[in-house]
Amino acid sequence: MEKFLYLTLNILTISYPLIRSFEHRIQYASKWYALFPAIAFSGLIFIVWDHWFTVIGVWEFNPRYITGIYFFELPIEEWLFFLTVPFACIFIYEVLNYFIKKDILGKIAKPLTFVLIAAFLIIGLMNLDKWYTSVNFLVATLTLSIHFILFQDKYLGRFYLAYLVSLIPFFLVNGILTGSFIEEPVVIYNNVENLGIRLFTIPIEDTVYSMTLLLMTLTVYERIRITKTISKVTSL
Repeated sequence: MEKFLYLTLNILTISYPLIRSFEHRIQYASKWYALFPAIAFSGLIFIVWDHWFTVIGVWEFNPRYITGIYFFELPIEEWLFFLTVPFACIFIYEVLNYFIKKDILGKIAKPLTFVLIAAFLIIGLMNLDKWYTSVNFLVATLTLSIHFILFQDKYLGRFYLAYLVSLIPFFLVNGILTGSFIEEPVVIYNNVENLGIRLFTIPIEDTVYSMTLLLMTLTVYERIRITKTISKVTSL
């Protein structure tokens, strides 16, 4: 049964958001027209990135915990990861938007974004000899910059709140993937290619990787929704 561990984590990640998608308050299913294209966009970029890093040995997957079904040298579970995680994270974003009307992080969103862009850029450039660190932080820099150019700080406060809340399941799921609570990690990292700093068993780069995945998905998601709203208004 341990071969189904990664698959089970994917199922558990998406199960509750999927079940609650038709709940009358959040009405998450009504937003799928924007969600799935956004997931497809970010998923394509991250799959290419993931495949590249797997090929060059930045990380590998433990055959003990996966079914053994591969597409383009990536286990099927890894493909599913880029569906289930953004699906669940945008669900968290929408739930928080519904229940917390005030943008409680709105005032600090803009300066925080400038600090993060500068910090990520510096860290990325200072670690060009480490593939995961450099690419991860530089892609995060680019993603934050593009989002800010498109939307300024309109969504950033709510994004940061959703991201902070998403860290709760992140530490559980990613903790298991990196070896917490189990005998061996599901994803095995080449520590030569990262900073070697771990939060429990999780490489610190993973927290930025997760942030980028969520923000990239959110950027496309909100862009599609805005476009639809504008289209409706102009057609009246």
